[in-house]
Amino acid sequence: MSALHWLNSEAFTAFDQHVMWSDMIGNLLGLGALALGWRRAMLTWPVQLLSGAVLVAAFWAAHLGGGVGKQFVVITVAVWGWYQWRRGRDGTGRLAIRFATWKERALLVVATGLGTVAVASLFLAYPSLSWNPWPDAYIFVGTLAAMVAQARGWVEFWFAWLAVDAVGVPLNFHSGLPFSGLVYIIYFFLVIVGMYAWWQQTRTAPSTSDTPQTTSPSTTAPEGVTA
Repeated sequence: MSALHWLNSEAFTAFDQHVMWSDMIGNLLGLGALALGWRRAMLTWPVQLLSGAVLVAAFWAAHLGGGVGKQFVVITVAVWGWYQWRRGRDGTGRLAIRFATWKERALLVVATGLGTVAVASLFLAYPSLSWNPWPDAYIFVGTLAAMVAQARGWVEFWFAWLAVDAVGVPLNFHSGLPFSGLVYIIYFFLVIVGMYAWWQQTRTAPSTSDTPQTTSPSTTAPEGVTA
């Protein structure tokens, strides 16, 4: 039996729902990545990368092209986010976080809207890619937006995940991926806790405008890094 065949075989049945190994393992890794992101641990990115790789199999089996594409995006953005956090971390290995500016928020919302229309149009033009084009496209683009915001260290990334969860829960249950649907519900509660934790960090972190300026290179923090 090949690894792909095993991943897409049934792990167990609960409440008349058949749960595949790929659906279960990939989403458990995703939960771990979200918890690590909440703690701003660098390990969040390799775990997200591994989660995306496993979930490709699950969404491929469910014939959700957007889900497959989303996981490839997760893998790509995880590599980029890992690099971004390595550049922006301080001596503790954690990234300085902040709220996005209004301009950055507007760009994120507009890009998400336009991206959703573009991806949904592709799915409508090629129906074999997805049986549910609009929600599938929204989750694909919304996940990308959330991960970009996370890589930038914006508190708004948690709000972006909430918006994705609102569509992802019913879509996954209807697509025969009940474990994914259940995990999205758990995501919701983790997102609330994580959002509060990051919000508190922005309140306790020293403001750069209040920090005395110095000409010494050793005491000047680069942009995006706490001193």
